[in-house]
Amino acid sequence: MTENLFMLIFIVVIALLLFLDLGVLHKKDHVVTFKESAGWTAVWVTLSLLFFLFLRWQGDVVVNVHDKEHFVAQNELYDHHVNYDDNLTWEQNVGNYNKQLSLEYITGYLIELSLSIDNVFVMIMIFLSFGVEKQYYHRVLFYGILGAIVLRFIFIFAAGALIQKFHWLLLVFGAFLIYSGVKMFIDRNKNESIDVENHPVVKFLAKRNLSTSAFDGHNFFTKVDGRWLCTPLFVVLMIIEFSDIIFAFDSIPAIFSVTEDPHIVFFSNIFAILGLRSMFFMLESIMDKFAYLRIGLSVLLTFIGVKMFLPYFGIEIGIVPSLVVILSILTLSVLLSVLFPPKKTIEQE
Repeated sequence: MTENLFMLIFIVVIALLLFLDLGVLHKKDHVVTFKESAGWTAVWVTLSLLFFLFLRWQGDVVVNVHDKEHFVAQNELYDHHVNYDDNLTWEQNVGNYNKQLSLEYITGYLIELSLSIDNVFVMIMIFLSFGVEKQYYHRVLFYGILGAIVLRFIFIFAAGALIQKFHWLLLVFGAFLIYSGVKMFIDRNKNESIDVENHPVVKFLAKRNLSTSAFDGHNFFTKVDGRWLCTPLFVVLMIIEFSDIIFAFDSIPAIFSVTEDPHIVFFSNIFAILGLRSMFFMLESIMDKFAYLRIGLSVLLTFIGVKMFLPYFGIEIGIVPSLVVILSILTLSVLLSVLFPPKKTIEQE
């Protein structure tokens, strides 16, 4: 099986799952409860872990490694750091290769999921600023995910191709991540808001008389005086898509720090953002409880950025130590938030 064929099968399966989600299980608009979102979050996390196990035992099938020549070629192309050892059997070499692929995937998944959580702050703010009713959240997020899948597919494989040709771009990514990490730390207590009337998307559509200020149920478009116009729900969808593009400039380069294989980057991205959509409804009511999460994410971004520079100084941080550091940062930031909440959080309660 070729990489492209597996990618096609993967996309078709994801499309079918999404169709099942909106077309069957969420056909009617309703407010997604914490219990329901927790169930769907468990489903997507389970699927993500099952894919990890699939790569662990069948990763060579995904990337079409069926002999020593292809093994060496793939390793050199994507720098997986798994050299072919003639003293080992073919099965042992493939086992080492699959183990590396699966670790790269799960590390990338955790990076994408953790960094995307910060996007939940923005999505909540967008919904509240435009006064979107909660029963329409799921519909907007569903179509937002579809757009994100297409845009990230383009971004990831374009970035992967550029990295193969201009490897020094990893240094640019690293510098950008360090900058993002420092900026996130500086702005950690900043109260962000959205100026609805002056938002570029709103002004662009309003200036050309392409939108209306009135909602029309869950419709993205409505007919007014014989003309089809965008409803505020469509505007919200476009702003969420735009915000996802902005966040992708942090998360995707971050995953390229652990693997240069665009297929692994794509797999980890898709499972993370699919899980985040369900997780959104769990997090929206408790996000204020994680007071130190942004500090943790800023440290995470800075660590990943620095990690991308280290090989040029002869220092390599392996995939397992990287995974341990990432998990430690996330766990510590959550524990500190729960055990030592800021005074203002206590007073608000």
